[in-house]
Amino acid sequence: MPNRPSGLSRRADYLAANRGVRVARPGFVLLARPNGLDPQTMRYGITVTKKIGNAVVRNRIKRRFRELLWAILPECGLAGHDHVLIGRDGGVERDFETLAGELRAALNRARDGKGDPPRGRNPRGNARGRRKPATTGQHGNAPKDAGR
Repeated sequence: MPNRPSGLSRRADYLAANRGVRVARPGFVLLARPNGLDPQTMRYGITVTKKIGNAVVRNRIKRRFRELLWAILPECGLAGHDHVLIGRDGGVERDFETLAGELRAALNRARDGKGDPPRGRNPRGNARGRRKPATTGQHGNAPKDAGR
């Protein structure tokens, strides 16, 4: 049996992976980037944000992703790359075999260099998903309709 890939431990490695190929699937987003180490070294990382659910849900997703990566990376992973899975909202309900098929397809797309377009900024310059600050009144310290 091939060795299991090792895990990423430094934040800088996750940030570097974010500059690589990005392939989105319904249950996760795969990031892949050459790691500059031994050509056969594969590493993995898992990220699940609080938007997905409470700690129980997040840990369940991470356990499922870890087993998925251990099973699939040795046979289908990109040699000499770091792989990061970012959990999406539908990931916890998806069947394990469905996730496995999606990961294989995502790895094949990443191998061919057919990633999704990079996430950019919107025209206003705010990061996507962030709200604009509340409009303020005449003095800049309260909303317009405050005190009515």
